[in-house]
Amino acid sequence: MEIKVPVLPESVADATIATWHVKAGEAVTRDQVLVDIETDKVVLEVVAQADGVMGEIIHDTGATVTAEEVIGKMEAGGAPAAKKDDAPAKKEDTKADAGSDDSSDDALSPSVRRMIAEKGLDASKIKGTGKNGRVTKEDVEKFVAAAPAKAAAPAASAPTAVAGDRSQKRVPMTRLRKTIANRLLEAKNSTAMLTTFNEVNMKPIMDLRKQYQDVFEKKHGIRLGFMSFYVKAVTEALKRFPEVNAAIDGDDIVYHNYFDVSIAVSTPRGLVTPVLRDCDKMNLAEIEKAIKDLAIKGRDGKLSMDDLTGGNFTITNGGVFGSLMSTPIINPPQSAILGMHKIQDRVMVVDGKMEILPMMYLALSYDHRIIDGKESVGFLVTIKELLEDPTRILLDI
Repeated sequence: MEIKVPVLPESVADATIATWHVKAGEAVTRDQVLVDIETDKVVLEVVAQADGVMGEIIHDTGATVTAEEVIGKMEAGGAPAAKKDDAPAKKEDTKADAGSDDSSDDALSPSVRRMIAEKGLDASKIKGTGKNGRVTKEDVEKFVAAAPAKAAAPAASAPTAVAGDRSQKRVPMTRLRKTIANRLLEAKNSTAMLTTFNEVNMKPIMDLRKQYQDVFEKKHGIRLGFMSFYVKAVTEALKRFPEVNAAIDGDDIVYHNYFDVSIAVSTPRGLVTPVLRDCDKMNLAEIEKAIKDLAIKGRDGKLSMDDLTGGNFTITNGGVFGSLMSTPIINPPQSAILGMHKIQDRVMVVDGKMEILPMMYLALSYDHRIIDGKESVGFLVTIKELLEDPTRILLDI
């Protein structure tokens, strides 16, 4: 049986073999992950179509391949019997040795495999506490914390610079990191980017969440966060300022009459921007659920090209990492991006009196070729007003 590269998305010309999880001669079972193939945006998993034995690996890790190209071969049949014969022995080995088959790459989830690979760890030395002894992300983190020196040691194949503590290692950039670098550089060089700032009093929303959190979670099965308010406020502002929801295409301006908002999500592979579609038709609970689903898919490397394609405007929340202020970079071909930041208690003057309020900076980076200062400031002030008085969102005022 031939092992082929899956059909790649239309916009992707080629891909890179990220990791082979089996070696030639190893027994494999149906639906077992054989190889991870990395494109510019997503990781595709190729699984075995039947029980059998892995044969020749034609293209090794790091090779560039195209759609439906044959990258390996396997022989169907023979594996189940061998696995049955070996089952008792494997069970005994597991009891006798913590670094057994349960800790092999085959028993690891994609996110755990990537974490182990990034930190240069030996999976067989990590004791799993998950179901059937599977290694979880928490197990890896505990292992690193318990043995920082070993975990931080460079891989054997990585060249070191000088002796002693002053070591270094060189690793190639992933395709996703290359794509991020190229797109950020393209945004800086091809747009007339400008950033405007404002600040928002988050106390009304925080009070609203505190009042209705339990009822909301009981009814909808999900916690009420800040992002749903941000998305609703942005969607309403996009309706009032169509230039911010538009894009430049050559000498034309394309105005979108729908509201697809990209949400910047940090994943083990890098920053990605999955899209929430038709945000104007979603309520707060639906937005919270959609964001949670995208975050989980991003963490586990399950985002598809459909999840990442499109989007008219981007929201990025550096506040979750502690950022107090930043100037976000536009996500081409979009015309603007909104940066949210850390909520910080500050002394403010309200009606002539000093009060301590939870304040947050807003930063709107926009393409000055299509958006003028009047529209950009008006857009940001609209978001500020909606967040400081969230009942406006419900009353559409």
